[in-house]
Amino acid sequence: MNMDHRIVSAFRACGGDPRVAGAARALSWAGEHGALWLAAGLTGAAVDGPRRGAWLRGTALTAGAHLASMGVKRIVRRPRPAHVQPLVRTVGRHSFPSSHATSAAAAAVAFGALGARAAWPLAGAVCLSRLVAGVHYPSDVAAGAALGALTAHLGAAWMRGGVRG
Repeated sequence: MNMDHRIVSAFRACGGDPRVAGAARALSWAGEHGALWLAAGLTGAAVDGPRRGAWLRGTALTAGAHLASMGVKRIVRRPRPAHVQPLVRTVGRHSFPSSHATSAAAAAVAFGALGARAAWPLAGAVCLSRLVAGVHYPSDVAAGAALGALTAHLGAAWMRGGVRG
């Protein structure tokens, strides 16, 4: 068994604790299609009038990163872990990269730049939840997080309004 298999097995075993399993399920559900992050960005736009545009552009970057991860999944077509019993159902059968991790990392970079300090630990929790849920390998989560962070970083000037399009 390779390292990816061993690590996902160890994290999935943590899901044997009902509290951990419940948290993993809730985070997985909230992160589906980037919903948690889209809601957070739209809420930021609604309550932070002076930076409404930056919040909306950060939300768009997060959605764009999520869409990019879905495109990569269709190309790579890596199957999800089959050696563990998943805690949650998944929308698709492809694992690489984790779209939850992609949108979480994009939101952490974008919204973190706007002062949303909770974005980073929440993004980390969403990423870990995919391992505990047994639906991704660690390399899926790492690649998704890297894709999301890179997407948000590349769009940072646009998000701040420095690049007009």
